[in-house]
Amino acid sequence: MIAKTPEPPYYAVIFTSLRTDGDNDYNMTADRMVELAELQEGYLGIESARNEIGITVSYWKDLEAIKKWKKQVDHTEAREKGRITWYKKFKVRISKVERDYGFQL
Repeated sequence: MIAKTPEPPYYAVIFTSLRTDGDNDYNMTADRMVELAELQEGYLGIESARNEIGITVSYWKDLEAIKKWKKQVDHTEAREKGRITWYKKFKVRISKVERDYGFQL
């Protein structure tokens, strides 16, 4: 699903990853992280796709909202498990969205 975001500016956190083999509770935890993110002040939406490379983009009102999400306790624990168990490699990029446009049938 494509996230319904407000008029820019807002911020995007782009998480790109290469997974290890096996689930090891990954899908359950990923679903829980989305549920928790949706409760965070400043959360705007999320988009995610996985093939060989996984890409998840979460959208936030401002940098302060992103910082608070990073410090959320369950999210911190999931990040640590990701480093130990789920990911071979990952990269996080934070960008300011200054313009967006789209098309819909």
